[in-house]
Amino acid sequence: MEKPRLTRLTQIVTLLQSKRLVTATELSRKFQVSVRTIYRDIRTLEDSGIPVVTEEGKGYFLQEGYQLPPIMFSEEEANALITAEQLILKNKDTSLVENYREAITKIKAVLRYSQKDKVDLLSQRIVFRANTEKEQSSNYLIQIQSAITNFHLLELDYLSLENNFTKRTVEPFALYSTNENWLLIAYCQLRSEFRVFRLDCIQNMRVLNDVFTPHEITLEEYFKICQEKYGVPLTQG
Repeated sequence: MEKPRLTRLTQIVTLLQSKRLVTATELSRKFQVSVRTIYRDIRTLEDSGIPVVTEEGKGYFLQEGYQLPPIMFSEEEANALITAEQLILKNKDTSLVENYREAITKIKAVLRYSQKDKVDLLSQRIVFRANTEKEQSSNYLIQIQSAITNFHLLELDYLSLENNFTKRTVEPFALYSTNENWLLIAYCQLRSEFRVFRLDCIQNMRVLNDVFTPHEITLEEYFKICQEKYGVPLTQG
């Protein structure tokens, strides 16, 4: 269902602030309006003083340095954030828990007083039974995420589930989680192929200054190749 225009304009600005580049096609699909309508919306934002920059043939972005007033969350959006908080607090990676806790504190700071009381109540009424022992088995997730997006090599001291210790230099590619454990998909320079490494098996990790050439393959293509080659979605260690 098409949103009222004022609501759509506000959400377009929020989306522009959250991403490096947004296309008219992407906006039209999200808001279920025509591309021509999006063109008119962008012109309206420009006329109102919002510094929307058009990158010909690519899309739109907000001029660097422009800041919107603090975002006001709806009650439903605030509840979604609190639900995610309770789930992440059960995660086994310490770095994720600590960084999300800091982020959610900043988000709570912009909530209205009436919302703060409600989210405090809700946080006491939601329980995830996963990881009831509050086990913390890794502390590398946030560093690995940064290495993936900045294409930095990682040097791992790795102890496999079979108790084999090796040193690996890897090109981090992607992360996924299963059975409460985080796994890193990376191109292993020792094995000369993609391998999967459990974060809780990493004894020590160093982010190197050396960078690697980004891999052209997508995550979906990786899983498809593994399925065809091994009959399973991954090869560990």
